[in-house]
Amino acid sequence: MKEDKEAFFVVRKGDLIGVYKSLNDCQAQVGTSICDPPVSVFKCNSMPKDTEKYLMSCGLKNALYSIRASDITEELFGALESCPVQVPSRGETSIHKSESNKKRPQGTLWSQYGRSCTLEFDGASKGNPGQAGAGAVLRSDDGSLICRLREGLGVATCNVAEYRAFILGLKYALGKGFTNVRARGDSKLVCMQIQGLWRVKNQNISNLFNEAKKLKDSFMSFQIIHVLRDLNSEADEQANLAVKL
Repeated sequence: MKEDKEAFFVVRKGDLIGVYKSLNDCQAQVGTSICDPPVSVFKCNSMPKDTEKYLMSCGLKNALYSIRASDITEELFGALESCPVQVPSRGETSIHKSESNKKRPQGTLWSQYGRSCTLEFDGASKGNPGQAGAGAVLRSDDGSLICRLREGLGVATCNVAEYRAFILGLKYALGKGFTNVRARGDSKLVCMQIQGLWRVKNQNISNLFNEAKKLKDSFMSFQIIHVLRDLNSEADEQANLAVKL
């Protein structure tokens, strides 16, 4: 994208706002941590004088993420245009994708950038390999239940069941229009491989890994964390129920 001399860029990262004079400066601030919030970047062709004075009074001149989104009014920056920003790669520990490059109401910056949900997933196998099932639970940002999902798998290993549960949840979230997903599961194998920290050696797992990777790359932002088994009890319950399907 061509950068005009008068142009500036507004970055929202979580509930914090930063303002930069170049797209390269924005690029340097996009985090790669798996726990980073999604990042949205917007461009404006010129900054109103009153806005410049206000930002300087807040200490935002050449500062990083200095203003909370709740302190920003819709009139402050004027018309904003969403623009792409590439995320520096560090394995595959986190995926953040900017919104499509098209004009949007500036209210998008302060309110929400897509629909978010939390995906809890688990798999069960009675015999490893044995009769297996996949279970997933989707929750909204406030923790309220969106849905419970179950899939009977026939005879499969625990690792296959875990991947199938992960894929089951991702497919549902994608089909329902969610754009930001935080996944949590007690399978260290799935979590570490999806983060790119462990190699995928088994051919059967490799096929499931590729399917899961393609699905997660379809979201605007994606995060995955490993949790202890007792913190994943509801997904575990769904997986055990699915064994009988």
